[in-house]
Amino acid sequence: MTEYDKALTARATQIAGLLVFEIPVHGDNRGWFKENWQREKMGLAGLPDFGPVQNNISFNDAPGTTRGIHAEPWDKFISVATGRIFGVWVDLRAGSTFGVVVTAILDPSRAVFVPRGVGNAFQTLDPNTVYTYLVNDHWSADAQYASVNLADETLAIDWPIPLDRAELSVKDRAHPRLSELVPFAPRRTLVLGAGGQLGRALHEVYSDAGYVDLAARGQLDLTSSGLDKAFRWRDYDTIINAAAFTAVDAAESAEGRAAAWAANVTGVSTLARLATEHGMTLVHISSDYVFDGTSPRPYREDDSVSPLGVYGQTKAAGDCIVATVPRHYIVRTSWVIGDGRNFVGTMLSLAERGIDPFVVDDQQGRLTFTSELARAIRHLIESRAPFGTYNVTGSGGVCSWADIARRTFALAGHDPDRVTGVSTKEYFAAAATPVAPRPRNSVLCLEKILSVGFEPAPVDRLLAAYVDAKKHALARRKGHA
Repeated sequence: MTEYDKALTARATQIAGLLVFEIPVHGDNRGWFKENWQREKMGLAGLPDFGPVQNNISFNDAPGTTRGIHAEPWDKFISVATGRIFGVWVDLRAGSTFGVVVTAILDPSRAVFVPRGVGNAFQTLDPNTVYTYLVNDHWSADAQYASVNLADETLAIDWPIPLDRAELSVKDRAHPRLSELVPFAPRRTLVLGAGGQLGRALHEVYSDAGYVDLAARGQLDLTSSGLDKAFRWRDYDTIINAAAFTAVDAAESAEGRAAAWAANVTGVSTLARLATEHGMTLVHISSDYVFDGTSPRPYREDDSVSPLGVYGQTKAAGDCIVATVPRHYIVRTSWVIGDGRNFVGTMLSLAERGIDPFVVDDQQGRLTFTSELARAIRHLIESRAPFGTYNVTGSGGVCSWADIARRTFALAGHDPDRVTGVSTKEYFAAAATPVAPRPRNSVLCLEKILSVGFEPAPVDRLLAAYVDAKKHALARRKGHA
């Protein structure tokens, strides 16, 4: 018999993410009423906001009708409209709980949330049982499915009605044993802009992960009208967007302005919409250029943006869009150095060629090596840090570009006094093309990223290692010449 007027509660089970809900059912002489799925109340009780897109109903004529055990690539909220079922759930996901079994009797006053990759089965206990479920994706022939035999000996399910007397389909009787099953793969991670400096660092930091897909610029156009169908997005848990228009001076031209807005705003808005629709985490890279550089202290994550130039404007707009995604990390950084053309590499080249550079000395900040940026991104995702904005740079003292140039010369065995410091205005005085205004203060406060357990490495140590690696690479090239 259905139990009336329970309090709405959620109970965790031995299978991670599988929740059993007690649902208030209100009855009188006319029958009963219940809120079968109530987004706000059930969210407060613990139900993920899983975004259902379809409602399915299964009518079962006789007791003993048995269906399953099926795991699909979507989440399900399962309840009973009339009758009772014996529900069975088996974790078919890779991990320590693979093969764990949970059972419960469901009637109109009890429901269950079944996460993606958990096998679901039921056996009806009453005639004319109606079983209903919400799912957050549409059926697709190319999606990954997994099934295990209802009579698997290792699962040892105590069916109320023995399977030899139950009503099963031929297909369900033929499902493989658990020992034959390949565990259900987790949702994947997609790195966009994989050919860039950060993309290459992400490739390296995820080199041990078989669940990461890489898409370089030539493989995916963020501004394409076909982006919606470029991937089966429901298969992805996380998008790391390492693709961006970063030519800050070119963005000041008419052509560059259009390209910057297309990549940094239009493309990002499409990713934000897809991430929201499919329940994905979106990782977005922000910049110190969203600030005007006039703050007397390091910039915090919650400081108001005030960009000076087009590039900064597009990055600030992208930040605002990504902040609307329920699951997002905005990783704000500055003065990025990685595998490719960059400031430190340029200084090393000048030093080796005997050129004494003039370098800006009135902009302050810290370098960020892409290896650290990639490491911080993986830490945020895997530690499940609270969603939001995080500053990430190297740690240590604040310096100017001229200071970094002198340090680079010295580490490479050259006289640091060959570097002459000049003001930004002096440096760009003779520029023939438009120049983007630079923030004078690019120092970012690191307290928040430290609070979630990530400790950025000192810039001095990373710079020394970077220069040493470049010196060895140059020596090898000369040896082969």
